[in-house]
Parts: sequence; structure tokens; C-alpha cells
Amino acid sequence: MKQVVQNYKSGELAVLDVPVPGCKPGGVLVRSAYSLISTGTELMKVSEAGMSMLGKARSRPDQVAKVMQSVATNGVSATYQKVMGKLDSYTPLGYSLCGVVEQVGPGIDDVAVGDLVACAGNEHALHAELNWVPKNLYARVPDGLAPRHAAFGTVGSIAMQGVRRGEPQLGEVALVIGLGLIGQLVVQLLVASGVRVVGVDPDPERCELAERLGAAACGDPASAAVEAAVAELTGGHGVDQVYLAAGGGSNQPVELAARLCRDRGRVVDIGKCRLDLPWNAYYEKELDVRFSRSYGPGRYDPEYELEGRDYPIGYVRWTERRNLACFLDLLARGSVDVEPLVSHVADFDDAVETYRRLKDGELKAVAVLFRYPGLPDRAAEAEAPAVAVPAVRRSGGVPAPARPATSPVRLAFVGAGNYATSMLLPHLARRDGVELSTVVTTTALSAANAQRKFGFAEATTDLDAVLGDKSIDAVFVVTRHSSHAELTRKALLAGKSVFVEKPLALTEDELAGVLAAVEESGNDRLQVGFNRRFAPLLQEARQRFGARTGPASLRYLVNAGRLQHGSWYLRQGTEGSRFAGEGGHFIDTASWLLESDPVSVYAVATPGNEDLQVVLRYPDESTATISYVTTGAAGFPKETLDLIADGKVLRLDDFVRASVHDARSRRWVSSRLPKARNKGQSAELAAFIKAVRTGGPMPVTLESLVATTAATLAVQAGLAGGAPVTLARGR
Repeated sequence: MKQVVQNYKSGELAVLDVPVPGCKPGGVLVRSAYSLISTGTELMKVSEAGMSMLGKARSRPDQVAKVMQSVATNGVSATYQKVMGKLDSYTPLGYSLCGVVEQVGPGIDDVAVGDLVACAGNEHALHAELNWVPKNLYARVPDGLAPRHAAFGTVGSIAMQGVRRGEPQLGEVALVIGLGLIGQLVVQLLVASGVRVVGVDPDPERCELAERLGAAACGDPASAAVEAAVAELTGGHGVDQVYLAAGGGSNQPVELAARLCRDRGRVVDIGKCRLDLPWNAYYEKELDVRFSRSYGPGRYDPEYELEGRDYPIGYVRWTERRNLACFLDLLARGSVDVEPLVSHVADFDDAVETYRRLKDGELKAVAVLFRYPGLPDRAAEAEAPAVAVPAVRRSGGVPAPARPATSPVRLAFVGAGNYATSMLLPHLARRDGVELSTVVTTTALSAANAQRKFGFAEATTDLDAVLGDKSIDAVFVVTRHSSHAELTRKALLAGKSVFVEKPLALTEDELAGVLAAVEESGNDRLQVGFNRRFAPLLQEARQRFGARTGPASLRYLVNAGRLQHGSWYLRQGTEGSRFAGEGGHFIDTASWLLESDPVSVYAVATPGNEDLQVVLRYPDESTATISYVTTGAAGFPKETLDLIADGKVLRLDDFVRASVHDARSRRWVSSRLPKARNKGQSAELAAFIKAVRTGGPMPVTLESLVATTAATLAVQAGLAGGAPVTLARGR
């Protein structure tokens, strides 16, 4: 089997072939599915291994003291040989994983072969294909919990033990200093306990992440905003407890803890940071300083960890194994969400390169997972669901002919509701070379109104007659969402070019039906009303931003607002969810800016699915986060977008103002009057009419339209399953 190892003397990292561990009594042999890199503890160890001998000594004064004691006892020569021998050997890495039980040792009756388990321990949950794990260091994974999430079990237990040491109570306020992996989990556990949290970290992205995960406010340790938030939340008294989850040699965390903690508050040290306590500050407030020891009671006790002797629950309620099981349960019930913490998933064979990228700062991450080859069947069953992205197949139909320049493009509209009459028809009615031929509605009066207002030659309720009219070049489908796919399918089969307002489809079956019509007819002349990519201001900003070389981070806030009572958008049983109806707009815009289609989707929602957070991942490791909220202030702009990559930032404010900042501190800004807000409908319609007139390609490829539709459908699947949804490409 293969295992990740490091030589502490030389700093060499390697993936070695080593013997498979035996399945001893009192434990199980586990085949790894995912293991988690601790970007704090492990990277510290990796960095130390690359230091000089003097640097190693300075970083580990505790080990130097042991060496000096050995010199006094055994002499310089013997001690030197012993130390060099220990340094010049391979040591393992890793301590948190999820895998499948492959073999059960004697004395084990709580799991069986094939069970999915989370494992802990820096000697038993290693970055290796197989590990022997004793009874008190594993816990069965609840049904439905994804293995990649269960791999967080150990670090979750560390965070949980820290929170238990703080003894939080409902309504208290806590300060979390350090928003790395452990700090982010501490934030969520405190929020789940009814505690309001203020976070501190110099990294603004980590602060933003913690706020998304429930923190009331976060900021830089030197920021006055942190002290202001504490004062506001506590009435000026100071926080009830402080959690030190930071690392490094600065004494700033303990000084900040003293300044912002209330009288007789609690300070809990979870991370490995400098603890030079300012005596006066801690004495005058009589602060209670506590240490949190790893995963919980039982840690470092060989009788508990290796021999399986449990502590009676009446005396020790939360042992490290019970902490592990509790954290898995919180994950399974959605009380804690680790998916937003996953910055990167690497194949196990790429372990050495992944560590190098982390160490060099090339890969900036909160959490990184190794995915092991040949994912065991039990793990595959628990994996996230997938939504198919159907392959587009064309039967080789006749290309659309170009029309004479003097001949108008004749259009039919199916539907004449508010969007059609306010956002589409006004642009088309005054466009040269366009003839509004026929409007089709389900009621005679609405057809007559549209005919009178926009000058349609005919008004009818007979759709079949319109589809059979060979003089009509293109059909606009602007009806309620539930009819889009079927009407589009019929129009394609009739040989028409089709412009359908979003969404193209509400189910995978509907999407497949549209593509079946494309394959049957050979007609792929289809455009979906994703207009934002055509907005002039956004197009100019994208051009100014220029090409990028590295992954990008995109954030899109949609302040959608509440719907009026009685709106047909609320009829989810027939018309789909609100996001299913218009979410494709924002996914398409993100994919256009990132120049690719997403490969996975993760979605979470507030109770009642009022506010959504949708995270899209792209092939080059770029991410797009779409915050679709209905509970915001009505006066706040509806859409704000940020694209960040290669030291550059593109900012769009509601299609009224855009700016681009580059790495050289240069800035481009362009503004429009609010009344001139242009979301691209006119340009999109012009591009569609040109394609129909000339027989040229549609403005957006059919493959892109299908990928965006599948990603939109995946949001609902993700909400239902509580796990990331893979977008599986068809062939």
C-alpha cells in the first residue's frame, strides 16, 4: 500500500510503498476514502522539517530540553547518535480520515466489514491507503453523511473539545481569535449552541467565510471594528469567553483576549500560540485561563486509546470517541457545514505536490482533502448525488439559411405577460428588419392587448397554427416556467429558431426532452434569455480585467426581495422554486466570467429556503458563490458582483457602476445613471436576431445553455440531499 511520509532531517516528502498493517485485536482495518490535511498542525511540521538544525532547535525548545537531559545522562556521543537516528527516518503525516472497514479484529462487535467510519489519531488515521484503528479512535458515520465531510471528524472533535472547555451558555458572546480550520469550526459550534460570535483574523477572506457561517462580525485584530462589535453585542462589558485558535509567535492574541474579555471571563487555548500572559490584565479581571487537550478525555492515555478501556459515561460524559460521534451527528443533521471550508480536493497520488503548493503559498486553503483511488463501494454509496449534464447530439440537420438583407425576420410570441411586454417587446417593436407576426396567448383579450400595443399582425390562441406557419422564422417562449420545456421542444421540432425565457427546464427529464428534439430534428437554433452577459457595462469591465492565469474567486449577491402575496412564482409545486426560475441568470453570468462550466454545486438555505448560498466549482479550481437572499433591505442594490484573481478585482454594482483594480494599484471606473441601468436585453435580442437573419451561430452555445440549466437543477438536488452535487457530463 501507499503512505505519505516525511524525513524530518532533510524535509523530504514522499509517497512510499509500505506493508499493509495487520488487523490486531481490539481494532479494525480501514481502507481510506478521504483524509484531511490539517493546514495548521501538519504544515507547521512540514515547515519545521525544512529548517536548518538551528531553526529546528529554536522552534522546538521542549525537544532541546529533552536532548540536554539525555546528554547529562548518556553523554554527547550516544545522544548525538540517538537524535540523528530519530531525525533521519521517515515519520507519518495525517490524523483525520474517513474510510470503509475492510477487516474486523477480534473483540470488535460494533461495526462490520463494509461500514463507513471516521477515524482519529496521529498514529492511526494517517495519510495512507490502509490504517489499523483501535476501537476508541473510530466512530460509525451516520447514513447519508458524505465521506468527504466525515473526514473532518478529528478536527471537529478538537474544536468541539475547545468549545466544551469554554462552557458556553445560551445568549453569551464569544471571541474566536484565528479563523483557520479549527477557528471556523469553533465559530459554527458556538453559533449552534446559541452563542453570538465575533471573529478575528488578518485574512479578510477568512473573516468573510466566518460571517457566512454564522459569526455576527469579523475583522482584522488591529481593526477598531472588532472592538466596536464586541462593545455593541455586550453592552460594553466584554465577551464571556475567548477561544485562542491562532498559531505563530505573536503575543497579540492573548493581549487582545485580555482587552476584550469581561470581568471573570474565560480564555480557552486551543491552538499553539505564544502565551506570555500580561499579568496585570489577567489578574485585574481574574480571567479563567483554560487549556483544551486535543480531541477530549482519553487523549494520550494508552489504556483508553490502544487497549479500548472506555471511561464510564457517568464520570466522563464526553470522551474523545463520544466527541467524534457527536460531531458526525451534527454534520449529518446540518448543524455544522464543512463544505464551504473545502478549498481543494487532491488525488492521493498528488500528495507531495499538494504539500509543496501549500507550503509555498501557491495553494491558499482552509481545508484540503486527499481522495483515494478506487473509492470503496460503501463510500461511493454515501457520496454526493449527481445531476446529469446531457450531451448535445445533433442529427446533422440542414443549417439555418441566411435571409436576404431586405427580408424582415418574422417573429411569433407565445405569451405576452409582464416580462415580455416590459423587457422584450419594446426593444423588438422599434428594431428595423423585424416583423412582429403573431402573438399567441391562452386568453383572447391578452392577445388583443398585445396586438394593439406592439403592432402584431395577428393575435391568436392557436399555437399549432403558428408552429405550422412556414413564414415565421423564430418563436419566443415567454410563458410560465412549467410550460417552457414543452413549448421549446415543439418549436424546435417545427423547425423554428427559439428564444425561450429562463428557465429552459425545471427537471432533468424536461431538459432531456428538449435535447431529444434537437437530436430528432437536427435543429439546435436555441437561445435562453440569459441577458446579463450581454450587459455593456459588464462586458467592458471584463475586457478591462483582461485574461487571468490562476483560479478566480467570484462573489455574487442577489438581493432578490420578497414576492407579493399571490405571485405565481410562489407556486413551487407547478412552477418550481424561485431560484429554479431565475437562478440560471446568475450561474450563466458566473460561468461566462470564468470562461467554463461548473463541475459541482453545493447549496445551503435558511429555514423555509428563503435565503440560499450556492457554491459552484469550476475545472480550474475557481469558485463562484451566489448569495440569493429575499430578506435584505429593499433599498439596497439588487445585484453586486466581485471577481478576484491574479491580484485584480472587478466590481459591478447593480449594472450602474463598474470598476477594475489591478496589481499596480491602477483603477478603472465607469458609471451610468440609475435610469440608464442596462442588463443586456437589447444586445441579447440584437445578437439573436442577427443569428436568425444570417444563419450564423446562436449567441450562446447550446452546450453552455445545457450546463447552466443542469447546474440550476443541481441546486435543488443539493438542498434536498445536504451534500455537494456532481455535474456528471454525458457522452
